[in-house]
Amino acid sequence: MVKMVINPARRTGHICPEVQGHFAEHLGRCIYNGIYVGEKSHIPNVNGMRSDVVEALKEIHVPVLRWPGGCFADEYHWKDGIGPKEKRKRTINTHWGGEVEDNSFGTHEFMELCRQLGCKTYINGNLGSGTIEEMAQWVEYMTFEGHSSMADLRRENGRQEPWNVDYFGIGNENWGCGGNMRPEYYGDLYRQCQTFIRSYRRSHPVRKIACGANGEDYQWTEKVLETAFDHGYGYMNGLSLHFYTVPSGKWGRRGFALDFTEQQYYQTLREALKMEELILGHGAIMDRYDPEKKIGMIVDEWGTWFEAEPGTNPGFLFQQNTMRDALVAGIHLNIFNKHCDRVKMANLAQVVNVLQAVILTEGERMLKTPTWYVFHMYRYHQDGELLESFLETGETGMEDCRIPDMTESVSEDREGKIQITITNASLSESKAVEAALTGRRVKAVKGTALAADMGGHNTFDEPERVKEREYQADRIAGEEGKIFFTVPPCSVLHLEVETESTTDKE
Repeated sequence: MVKMVINPARRTGHICPEVQGHFAEHLGRCIYNGIYVGEKSHIPNVNGMRSDVVEALKEIHVPVLRWPGGCFADEYHWKDGIGPKEKRKRTINTHWGGEVEDNSFGTHEFMELCRQLGCKTYINGNLGSGTIEEMAQWVEYMTFEGHSSMADLRRENGRQEPWNVDYFGIGNENWGCGGNMRPEYYGDLYRQCQTFIRSYRRSHPVRKIACGANGEDYQWTEKVLETAFDHGYGYMNGLSLHFYTVPSGKWGRRGFALDFTEQQYYQTLREALKMEELILGHGAIMDRYDPEKKIGMIVDEWGTWFEAEPGTNPGFLFQQNTMRDALVAGIHLNIFNKHCDRVKMANLAQVVNVLQAVILTEGERMLKTPTWYVFHMYRYHQDGELLESFLETGETGMEDCRIPDMTESVSEDREGKIQITITNASLSESKAVEAALTGRRVKAVKGTALAADMGGHNTFDEPERVKEREYQADRIAGEEGKIFFTVPPCSVLHLEVETESTTDKE
């Protein structure tokens, strides 16, 4: 019997909803034929946004959406995507497949999408091939409520009131596709650029995100902070981190989303678990400059990255989504929760039809992937208070690849209900758990579980083959504050627990 202890009296941090954020890039079929089908499409839509996709995203309470990239942002010039669509500039998407980009989805369309989703906006500016003036004018165009050339241009294009820009990223992957810069150079450029990213309304300031490191590049974090950090915290609200999970940890050996072995399954989860090491490593550097943790770590690209599905355009990065991906998602979200004192936002790559997507579409058909169900289960953590918890873990895997068998995180929501999420990576063993909630009586427990074989996935012919199902605990010892439950092999589990203090009736 695995022991678990939860201490509701000890709250250790606040879980920002944005740690369950998402990312939409002009890449493959993410935007076009994924999210956006156009107003004249026979597929049901509202102002061009595909209705079934929007509704599915609303079900998982998408808190924030990052756009337009990614590497696409490094060559994106926002004025190409405003005004009458028939007059918008046609450009080449040099990063992703060499397709012609007609810019029919631009600033107004993105803001409309976020309005329909009810989520915050995260705009990524072009520091790679763009100019500081261009970015400054974009922010003015979107957020200035008075009369200026940019604000009046927005009105000419049909939007009278300003929008809210919640987050603005100053550059993307500037160590690579965003300019191959040295960290010292980027740090100086960031200091200059952020000066002109204005918050025109005090009631809704624009939070500025600096380009952080690629994986284990701790020197980038060190040098950028050494150059750009300001102790008045006016320069920077967040520092990004990018890390993708591939089975071998090597880009040349990514493997395939469906055709994989048990060894590759465990290797993939081993790589996913490295996220905690990265958070601790980069976080330690950030702590030296920012001990009060006012600057958030923004993990705005994460997820699995396999070879594109055979028969598809390799530049479109389309991959299927299995229970292996679901375990990767659950592991990451538990880690983000556990480190909510530093991690303030994370954005899964990407939302539809690209990499570890939560939704796949094909013509009129749409399906929810196993990863979608993980986000559906974890949404109860959003805006919750992280509780101190401990779970005994063993090891699982194969001789040359051993990993912790389980991960967990626990929070208390605003209604006082305790939310527990657990992953079981073992492909063969279920885990019997005895969970004790100190100082609480257990009144009721309900839950859901997502479980299947490691390659289990949904198809357009069988869109609900792998889905979240109702789950019952084995036994409740209410007066003792204990719950007994079993976590199936290769699964993600969510429990919601209603409790009362042991002192309430004394």
